[in-house]
Amino acid sequence: MTAATIAIDRFLAMLAAERGVARNTLLAYRRDLEDALGHIPDLAAAEPDDLRTLAVHWADLAASSVARKASALRGFYAFLVTEGLRADNPSSGLPRPTLRRPLPRTISHGGIDSLFAVIADRLASPTATRQDLRLSALIELLYGSGLRATELVSLPRAALRGDQPFLILKGKGGRERLVPISDRARAAVALWRAYVPDDNPWLFPSGKSHLSRIRLYQIVRDLAAAAGMDPTTISPHVLRHAFATHLLEGGADLRALQSMLGHADIATTQIYTHVDAARLVALVNARHPLGEAIAARTPPTR
Repeated sequence: MTAATIAIDRFLAMLAAERGVARNTLLAYRRDLEDALGHIPDLAAAEPDDLRTLAVHWADLAASSVARKASALRGFYAFLVTEGLRADNPSSGLPRPTLRRPLPRTISHGGIDSLFAVIADRLASPTATRQDLRLSALIELLYGSGLRATELVSLPRAALRGDQPFLILKGKGGRERLVPISDRARAAVALWRAYVPDDNPWLFPSGKSHLSRIRLYQIVRDLAAAAGMDPTTISPHVLRHAFATHLLEGGADLRALQSMLGHADIATTQIYTHVDAARLVALVNARHPLGEAIAARTPPTR
């Protein structure tokens, strides 16, 4: 192993042990660091001018991808300095793309109604299957609680109890949070759990493990197609966005929403405030005293 690969391993081990960084995030960091290592073999000893050459290799990437890669490298060099493995931090040479945070893709209330109408029809059919009960439980939890795909498919069988309107979940970055569970979701889970063997550790088992994220995506898109929607516009994450968007539209507090979604930084939650802009403008125009005064004005005559 080279000095650079050893340093990368130590950096990732620190992130896992001291900061509880999620496995998928660690894998992404490793990919980004190894990609940079392919362009700069002596990555641990790189100078700012070496890092500036990465802009050429990253020229065809999206700004968000460049920002992610640069962030991994900044963390890596900060770690090297902290550990005394180098005296200076060369991160000033990294590309700094201008980012505009994309608005989350979501789904209207009517679209949600269409999805649940398909589920209701299937459950009411004499030919309803176990898969229909599973589908109901999955969608109720996705839209009703805003779970991430990984969090949902890996739920333990005992995570939800019939008399408990919440579950304590260890989510992204190992952070625990309290997730409220609606009466509808608890009822749907209870019906599905009756078909899950008592000795199975997973709520949504599949083979020797639990349902995969890929399979969950397929299930959600099949449901969208059955509801007459474009399946490429619907995913588990879109339903999570819909959960947040519709709660905010209904008057939910941003801090409470941050807690329910498991966001470490409220700035992440604030991306949902755009959905309330039109409603707030209408509210000011309709309810603010000056709004009434402005509406009563007549245009001046010439």
